[in-house]
Amino acid sequence: MRRGGPSVLGIVLAGGEGKRLMPLTADRAKPAVTFGGTYRLVDFVLSNLVNGDILRVCVLTQYKSHSLDRHITTTWRMSSLLGNYVTPVPAQQRLGPRWYLGSADAILQSLNLVHDESPEYVVVFGADHVYRMDPRQMLAQHIESGAGVTVAGIRVPRSESSQFGVITPGSDGLTVERFLEKPADPPGLADDPECVFASMGNYIFTTKALIEALQRDAEDENSVHDMGGSILPQLTERGEAQLYDFSANHVPGETTRDRGYWRDVGTLDAYYDAHMDLIAERPAFNLYNRQWPIYTHSYQLSPARFNAGGMASESIISAGCLIRGQVTRSVLSPGVLVDPGAVVQGSILHDNVQIGRGAVVRGAVLDKNVVVPPGATIGVNPERDAELYTVSKGGVIALGKGQVVS
Repeated sequence: MRRGGPSVLGIVLAGGEGKRLMPLTADRAKPAVTFGGTYRLVDFVLSNLVNGDILRVCVLTQYKSHSLDRHITTTWRMSSLLGNYVTPVPAQQRLGPRWYLGSADAILQSLNLVHDESPEYVVVFGADHVYRMDPRQMLAQHIESGAGVTVAGIRVPRSESSQFGVITPGSDGLTVERFLEKPADPPGLADDPECVFASMGNYIFTTKALIEALQRDAEDENSVHDMGGSILPQLTERGEAQLYDFSANHVPGETTRDRGYWRDVGTLDAYYDAHMDLIAERPAFNLYNRQWPIYTHSYQLSPARFNAGGMASESIISAGCLIRGQVTRSVLSPGVLVDPGAVVQGSILHDNVQIGRGAVVRGAVLDKNVVVPPGATIGVNPERDAELYTVSKGGVIALGKGQVVS
């Protein structure tokens, strides 16, 4: 935070494997997956923290972290003159010859970062969600309440509760009465029985409470050493946990359409649907909010170009693209080539994908450097696609980095 405000350290949990996003995570950590053409998933949480004046941030990495580490070190350069930084911190086995056992163990093994900064508060956010949030507003509630931890929650249909940690608030609407990790049939909210509060994976701790909770958890041989599965239930039982309602959070430049938008893009279907939210005529998530920008690496590329009758509609076209075919309802990352006669519909194409002359690509996610030969089809023959590629429950076809198309 700025001088005169509370001292805060940001910790971003970015070590997740992201198995449900395979094959996009076969060669990289989930937070490093491209989103929205030019961004990485980690850019959303980092932008929220930096825009919210949390300017000392450690990103804890572990799984296939090279591209994530490289992105952070080349993109997120803060002012060293003012002592600000965003730095990747790989697993270091500080407590013995073992990797992180869970998200709580990741912070336990990295407590040297907390001791070095001696902050009053520690902001612990996840790295793989798409949203805008001003963390200062959550921090203000946390400080006023005197809680050990404040957890951000968002209302979701009760039918989706098995995908999230579920928060049951007390009669005051703030104290966390129960915290259930991915329950099958939790009780609904008092004012809306068909909804529950889902944890967003964003926590603010008073430093003393965090350190003590981590130490107690480390001594529990039956613990899964997870923030949601272990630390939150522990602090809830001690009466030290409070809920922050995400609907109360407002950021500059938001619209009534994208206010309160938050998506967990942990599956191919969710990842695909979140992209479709970007390209609607009135996008559910607005990438063009200059008052609360999402920062990322700037490619040194020429502007996108359209030749030979090439056209695009209801799409995002990044710099360096050359469009000579037809593109509709799609998101294209930098350097994508679409040759004459090719058709791309409802698809997400990552960096340097090439679509050959007369090829057809529908309802697909193609990771970087995939080459679709002239006349080839994806998304036309479901039986053939299922034999050759990864196909999600919702029918999204996914090809991994550099995968060969026959």
